[in-house]
Amino acid sequence: MSDNRYSHFSSNSLIRHTCALVLAGGRGTRLKGLTAKVAKPAVAFGGKYRIIDFTLSNCYNSGIKSVGVLTQYMAHELIQHVQGTWPMLSPVRSEGVAILPAQQRTGDDWYRGTADAVYQNMDLIDKSFERVLILGGDHVYKMDYSRMVNFHVENGADVTVACIRKPLSQASSFGVLGLDEHGTIVDFEEKPANPKPDQNDPEQALVSMGIYIFNTAVLDKELKDGLMKPGYAHDFGHNVIPEMLRTHKVCGYVFTESGHPGGNAYWRDVGDIDEYFAASMDLVSPDPLLDLYDKDWPIVTQQKQRPGAKFVFNDDDRKGFAIDSVISAGSIVSGAQIQRSLLSTDVRVEEKSVLDQVVVLDGACIGKDCKLRKVIIAEGTQIPDGTVIGYDPSADKDRYTVSEQGVALVTGDHFAK
Repeated sequence: MSDNRYSHFSSNSLIRHTCALVLAGGRGTRLKGLTAKVAKPAVAFGGKYRIIDFTLSNCYNSGIKSVGVLTQYMAHELIQHVQGTWPMLSPVRSEGVAILPAQQRTGDDWYRGTADAVYQNMDLIDKSFERVLILGGDHVYKMDYSRMVNFHVENGADVTVACIRKPLSQASSFGVLGLDEHGTIVDFEEKPANPKPDQNDPEQALVSMGIYIFNTAVLDKELKDGLMKPGYAHDFGHNVIPEMLRTHKVCGYVFTESGHPGGNAYWRDVGDIDEYFAASMDLVSPDPLLDLYDKDWPIVTQQKQRPGAKFVFNDDDRKGFAIDSVISAGSIVSGAQIQRSLLSTDVRVEEKSVLDQVVVLDGACIGKDCKLRKVIIAEGTQIPDGTVIGYDPSADKDRYTVSEQGVALVTGDHFAK
């Protein structure tokens, strides 16, 4: 049922009467030091992007141009980035990306959950919008929301939940749902210990992508009624969606490659170090699953005005080169060897250093004679000369944050005097 052939265009009134709210206030604690000073949606990804760029670009490419970004934790850098990236929309036409900090409209509490964050901003939604698209700002993905909007309306749904198939071994980290033959959700369990397999594939489960469409009036009433319920969790996955299964028509939109223009759909939760590293390594592969070179679905970001990447020295003992790697603008590889790695903007790697499977974020510098393997280097980190990481697991765990799959996360604090 999700495989409709619609895409947005200027006369599609369903899209014009749909606004979006992006939940971008989470701490992202599983990313450890990467979110010590910034909200997860503001974490750098892919060389020059921030994670939230993918959600906002999906909105723009889908034709949804009235967007509110709900912020809370460590929001300053996120706000600066969004304001610098999205000035091209026209407020005169009710278009724009508005920053909506937690305003404590209902008392002294900050946002108490995803549902409460939306509730506290419902009065800001223009009455002309018949539907509200609720999105997370902390996933890396490409998705045409207009197809989900059409699916929602065609099926007469009060609520539609986007879902995707994931291996059973990974499903416990998500909301797991079951569909009947009409696409209606018949059960929903948030982060179950024993996920229910998909009836069409016993090795996989249908999991929520954290993307919802609500009819505006339905959403407004449900959130107001929820405040009256004892023990209300103020969360879409934990109580709003499960409770609405009994009272409303809740449909599941199954996200597949055929549901996206060009057949290059992609969705990934980069919620922990290993997932973030794996998604980054995908980008340096010869044929990445996430196609950032797709001109028909551009990912928009704030461009730093920097020169092209530079490689210097071709001596026998110090050659500056990169293989199977992504090197961003402003970076200088000075007599170093780079393999299967991703260097973000303004990175410098000094002579005789060797990097293998390393993700280096903006402004970091690797000194001379370093050997790094399976490492993420946080923004602005200065790696001293002669540093070796990734070759002695025991020593790495004593000094750095090391993931279950052996990826070391290195921040400036590790070298602070």
